[in-house]
Amino acid sequence: MAITQLSVFLENKPGKLAETVKRISEAGVNIRAMSLADTKDFGILRLIVSDVAATKALLTEQAIVTETEVVAVRMDDQAGALYRILKVLDGAQINVEYLYAFTGTKSDSAYVVLRVDNADAAEKLLAESGVATLSDSELKALL
Repeated sequence: MAITQLSVFLENKPGKLAETVKRISEAGVNIRAMSLADTKDFGILRLIVSDVAATKALLTEQAIVTETEVVAVRMDDQAGALYRILKVLDGAQINVEYLYAFTGTKSDSAYVVLRVDNADAAEKLLAESGVATLSDSELKALL
């Protein structure tokens, strides 16, 4: 049930991010969540989008684009919610490589995207702990 994230390697130069977002927007693709990490020479733009195939085809013309399975988790929008999720994963020695969060249309819900070293095990463990994970289609329906 993991969701697909695109990672786009961009030159770390003025206008590259704006150009990339413009191309996605002009293609009618909705960016559902994103994260940008940088180094001196390049940035890694991580995206959850409404149309993975179209976005990947579009961006492959200008940059290296990879697909990664990540786990999207619904959590209460309150203090301590993320800690409870991380505690479950930590207890099973599942490493979180990175994460980013976003809120949805419901005022009491927030979502976190987790890149873990074992997505299948993480999803199973979270489900057993009563934590709701999302599929691509469930995520699209929410936002």
